[in-house]
Amino acid sequence: MASPAPTPGRVIRTLVLLVVKARYHKLLRRFWRKQPGLLHIFNICIKTKPDENLTEAHAMRFIASHTSIPVPKVYYAFTYKGDSYIVMRHIKGQMAGHGWLSRTEESKMRILDQLRRMITELRSVPPPEGQGVSSIDGGPFYDFRLPSRLYWGPYGTVREFHEALVDGMNLDADYTLAADLSELFEFYQQSGNELVLTHGDLSSLNILVRGDTVVGIVDWETAGWFLVYWEYTCAKYVNPQNPFWADPVDQFLVPMPDELKMETIRRKYFGDF
Repeated sequence: MASPAPTPGRVIRTLVLLVVKARYHKLLRRFWRKQPGLLHIFNICIKTKPDENLTEAHAMRFIASHTSIPVPKVYYAFTYKGDSYIVMRHIKGQMAGHGWLSRTEESKMRILDQLRRMITELRSVPPPEGQGVSSIDGGPFYDFRLPSRLYWGPYGTVREFHEALVDGMNLDADYTLAADLSELFEFYQQSGNELVLTHGDLSSLNILVRGDTVVGIVDWETAGWFLVYWEYTCAKYVNPQNPFWADPVDQFLVPMPDELKMETIRRKYFGDF
């Protein structure tokens, strides 16, 4: 595992807190991009969240130390009065979705080829011995798309994870279920135990490009160790701002239509958000 992100000294921490607070001053707000939770100052980006979880900082350091995938360099990470702060390098680039429909097919293919190679590299990193479904550092994982709460797990087994997704129902119990729900339970019962390193939100908003080059993969807050299908089914439920991204997903991730069908059934009965 990569070492945790450095905790800043008192002076640096105080400076970060003052800068974050200053962005809301009426005289300064117009000088900074209005991006909730993110503050850009020259080549530095400060990300804040209203919780004390630093798993995203750990995830980025882990990816940086185990792969060549371009991720923001983490300088500091700390919590203060119930909030978390990550100070990292700002990657200059445009979101992949910006102007995607006006790109040539050759330009699109160059970007998708790079993404395929990055996914292959991500999958090549083996999980720690005895790893369950969790964040990269083995703790609870974050997912804003799942119902009722933001943090889940960790789960010692795949079965525990799947039972959590269906509100704690016992997969082996003799329920009277609708045909499609019965199909979902059977799918969960037969799932393997292989876990892979997963980003968890490969939206076009989280892929940064300059020209035809992928220069950054950002927003690792949903990263963790998951079943192979999780990356695909998460990516296929695209951000409403970029519905066109559903098709490119099938070109840099292996399409898994059966698993996507099962996820559709899960959402039908157990919801999301």
